[in-house]
Amino acid sequence: MVARGPVLAALRASGLSVSNGSDTRVSRPASGSPAELGIHDYVLLAVKAQALSDLAPSLAPLIGPSTIVISAGNGIPWWFFHDFGGALANQSLKSIDPLGSQESAFPRRRILGGVVHASVRVHLPARAQVVATDRLILGEPGGASSARLQTLVAAFRSGGIHALASEHIRRDVWTKLWGNMSINPLSALTHCGTARLLGSPDVRELCVRMMEEMQLCAQRLDLKVTMTPAERITVAQRLGDFKTSMLMDLEAGRPLELDAQLGAVVEIARLLEIPTPYLRAVLGLARVISPSESDHAGGGTI
Repeated sequence: MVARGPVLAALRASGLSVSNGSDTRVSRPASGSPAELGIHDYVLLAVKAQALSDLAPSLAPLIGPSTIVISAGNGIPWWFFHDFGGALANQSLKSIDPLGSQESAFPRRRILGGVVHASVRVHLPARAQVVATDRLILGEPGGASSARLQTLVAAFRSGGIHALASEHIRRDVWTKLWGNMSINPLSALTHCGTARLLGSPDVRELCVRMMEEMQLCAQRLDLKVTMTPAERITVAQRLGDFKTSMLMDLEAGRPLELDAQLGAVVEIARLLEIPTPYLRAVLGLARVISPSESDHAGGGTI
C-alpha cells in the first residue's frame, strides 16, 4: 500500500485492520513510498478523486512495462472517453484531470475499470469498518474479456471479495455515479444518512430530477442505462442506512469529492449543450460547504 503520514505509521506499527461484523482481518501489507515498493503487476487506485491528479506523477516507480492500472475511485475516471466514439470521443474533462497528469502517468492500453459497491468507515488510520458490501465490478474499457481481467477477478474472489467481470464497465461506472452524484452531495448538505434522506418524498423527487438531467447526457452518449431512477435509488438503499463518503469527509473536515462525482456530469452536459439547472444548483451549494485543500492535511492509501 502506498501511504504516508499517520496512515503509514499505523500500517508499519500494527498492520491493516478490516472489520466486518464480528470478523476482523489483520494483514501486514508492504507499505511505503512508490520508490520503496517498486514495480508491481497490478496497481489499484482507490484514493479520493481530487487527490489523484497531484499523486499520479509520483506513482511512476510502481509501473513497469506490463503493469495493469485499475481505477476504483468514485465518479468519472480520466479514461472514460478513451476510444469512446460519439460526441465526446477522446474528450478530456477539466474537472477530472485538469493538468493531464493522469493521462500522462497511466498507459492507455493497460487500464482496467473498477466499480465498488460498498459502504466502509475509516475510524482511525489503517482501521476500517465494513458497513455493507454488494460487489466489485471490473472490466476492460473496450468491453472485451481478457486474461488480465480474469486473473484479477479470480484473485479478488480467492480473497473473499464478490468480484465480477463486466462487458460494459463504462455503463457500470455511469450507473453507480447516477445515484452517487445526487445522494452524496445532498447527504452532505443535509447532514443526513441515507435512510432519512431517501425517506423524504421531497428529497427523493430532487434526486430523481437530478438523475433525469444526467440521463439526458446518457442518451446523447448512447450509454444504455437499464434501470429507472427509482430502481437506482433502491440499489443505494440495499446497502442499509449509512453515511455517504461525502458526508463523512465533510464531518472530518476533508475536501469533498465534488468534481469527479457532480462537477464532471455538469461539464459533460455543458459540452453536450444540455441544460442542468438541478445539477448546477446542488453543485453550487455543495461547493460552498466543502472545506478547501488547505484546511486539511492527512495521509492516503493506494
